[in-house]
Amino acid sequence: GGFKRSHLGPFGDDSLDGLSNRVHRCPLTPSLSPRKRTTSQSKTEPPLLRTNKRTIYTAGRPPWYNVTGTTFKEAFVIGLCGGSASGKTTVANKIIEALDVPWVVLLSMDSFYKVLNKEEQELAAKNEYNFDHPDAFDFELLVTVLRKLKKGKSIKVPVYDFTSHCRRKEWKTVYGANVVIFEGILAFANKELLKLLDMKVFVDTDSDIRLIRRLKRDISQRGRDISGIIKQYNKFVKPAFEQYIEPTVQVADIVVPRGGENFVALDLIVQHVHSQLEKVQSALASAHQGQPLPKTLSVMESTPQVRGMHTIIRNKETNRDEFIFYSKRLMRLLIEHALSFLPLKPVSVETPQGGVYEGKRLSGNRITGVSILRAGETMEQALMAVCKDIRLGKILIQTNHDTGEPELHYLRLPKDISEDYVILMDSTVSTGAAALMAVRVLLDHDVAEDKIFLLSLLMAEMGVHSVAYAFPKVRIITTAVDKEVNDQFHIIPGIGNFGDRYFGTDAPSDWCESDEGMDF
Repeated sequence: GGFKRSHLGPFGDDSLDGLSNRVHRCPLTPSLSPRKRTTSQSKTEPPLLRTNKRTIYTAGRPPWYNVTGTTFKEAFVIGLCGGSASGKTTVANKIIEALDVPWVVLLSMDSFYKVLNKEEQELAAKNEYNFDHPDAFDFELLVTVLRKLKKGKSIKVPVYDFTSHCRRKEWKTVYGANVVIFEGILAFANKELLKLLDMKVFVDTDSDIRLIRRLKRDISQRGRDISGIIKQYNKFVKPAFEQYIEPTVQVADIVVPRGGENFVALDLIVQHVHSQLEKVQSALASAHQGQPLPKTLSVMESTPQVRGMHTIIRNKETNRDEFIFYSKRLMRLLIEHALSFLPLKPVSVETPQGGVYEGKRLSGNRITGVSILRAGETMEQALMAVCKDIRLGKILIQTNHDTGEPELHYLRLPKDISEDYVILMDSTVSTGAAALMAVRVLLDHDVAEDKIFLLSLLMAEMGVHSVAYAFPKVRIITTAVDKEVNDQFHIIPGIGNFGDRYFGTDAPSDWCESDEGMDF
């Protein structure tokens, strides 16, 4: 099953760009600019690869989490090492294409050069700084980043500016994946780094071929002269290869002669990775069915008014205008109810008549609303009507029917969200799959678990148990809880497909958004 929505690529940061811009984002490697250094650098590409049949996303996503809020399996990390211009990037791309897994992160050592001081910058300007020496890299940061990425946590990758030899202010935020490919000239040069690599591949290309490639690249792309390139090659590149890179071939699991042209070796690598990768299964908290509902759940009182509104929106004969009108009324009541759980502190105010009124005021920081697209977005209007000047964020999670795996496609969160109370909104929660991933994303952005409020018009018991079991401090607030979820993950008796009924759309069968079986 190929991905049809190639325009919904994942993301490299929390930028405020729209969905349509995502594929034009750069991958992890910084843009190519004229510079004097010696490692290979792939050209800037969009964060996806298109083959004849499929689209593969290469900027990552958080992997699926189980009911305890932990990953099912750590990402499989492939380390690619080899001399400058050995063809590591070509090998990486060919592995990605052949692997047939939808989510891959390509991490380059080029992002982890140390920031140069003034003296070192002067040497670099004169072509006298050794970019091929282990001391040129920030291995401590690299190990920290790769360790987090392997565990599925969000990480920030520095963007190195080779003109100023500094790190740019904006770092790229990247998420985990099924497979992480880490490439660099010194990928095997650090003991801690080696421990994180599940498979070590050394790309062995003849030194003459590598020199010819460097000459072609540096003359055509960087306007350098032949004598300068050869001088640098003899002074830094060749000695560094012989001293630091070539000896690490001993730790490699597989040596690939001739690089990207060696199809037999590439097939062996892909077969091995496939044998190691287990299919991710979304084992939800079905074991909790029949158990009492958790204490973190608050169901709004089913007054005659609330029951009357549910009767209208649950009725399949209700037209779209009526459905929208009564859904909005119910959302407003739900949000007012949810705000009563925010911490309030006592405060005294003076009335116009000069009397004193003992009241309450919100204690703590701001409130931020985050909607799980697209149906969760319908609740934003009610939230803005109740909370003045509230900040909003959006998360797009879609479930792939082929794998049953929720996949994060887009994220836009306000800056400094970590101190806020976050109201997470989705119209319905059936299995809890989308809600679990959305909560995990917020935790990855350092939002406190007890400051997250999950709001939904309707939830199934299964979803409530899943969220409460995984994240016992998250407050779950809804207007009603139904007993069952059917084979299509729809709530029974339920409300139907909320997004389609609200927006007046029909959902194709191959993709579903959130828990509902909906499509864009």
